[in-house]
Amino acid sequence: MAALSPRYQIAAALALAVVAVTVCAHLGMVFLHVAPSNTVTKAHGDAIDDWIYPEFEQNWKLFAPNPLQQNIAVQVRADVRTADGSSRTTGWYDLSAQDGRAIDGNLVPSHTQQNELRRAWDFYLGSHDADDRAVGSRSALSEEYLRRIVVGRLERGGAAGEGGLIERVQVRSRTTNVPAPPWVSDQVTSRPVYRVLPWWSVPAAEGGAR
Repeated sequence: MAALSPRYQIAAALALAVVAVTVCAHLGMVFLHVAPSNTVTKAHGDAIDDWIYPEFEQNWKLFAPNPLQQNIAVQVRADVRTADGSSRTTGWYDLSAQDGRAIDGNLVPSHTQQNELRRAWDFYLGSHDADDRAVGSRSALSEEYLRRIVVGRLERGGAAGEGGLIERVQVRSRTTNVPAPPWVSDQVTSRPVYRVLPWWSVPAAEGGAR
């Protein structure tokens, strides 16, 4: 600072003051956010939340994470019309296993390989009940999104064969519990549980039968 000209000394001092005020304000906001409810947080809770979320959210996940206790695999099969006009039903394709093989040993896996299928399945579950009835305004969108993904995977995998068309698809999930460690007395079943969705027709606009 001493080596700077007076004009630059003033500018540097002002910059340091702004940084110091910002840091103090941030620490104060974080303190109020994590502190028990009080008069200040009740009066200015919205302003505190606007400052904290989403970049500076405070939670205990770093120190007490909630690891997944189940493995969920998304699988699909299809009714296809072959080039000679006959129809057949494919076996089940384990799309989650395909993503797992693509990620295994890959130092920089793509976002699509890691999250596309999982997020699509979560999106569907969040907009349907256990009986596959719509419970939200985006239920139709979630079905279309999931259908487009699985149809695209089947087409890239050549499920319909040369000149064939995918007419319908059916999606299911296969859920298995993660085995408990040997030192835990409570053991869980390793038997898989399936959730099978209804058959969905594939529109012509998505490559289905015309």
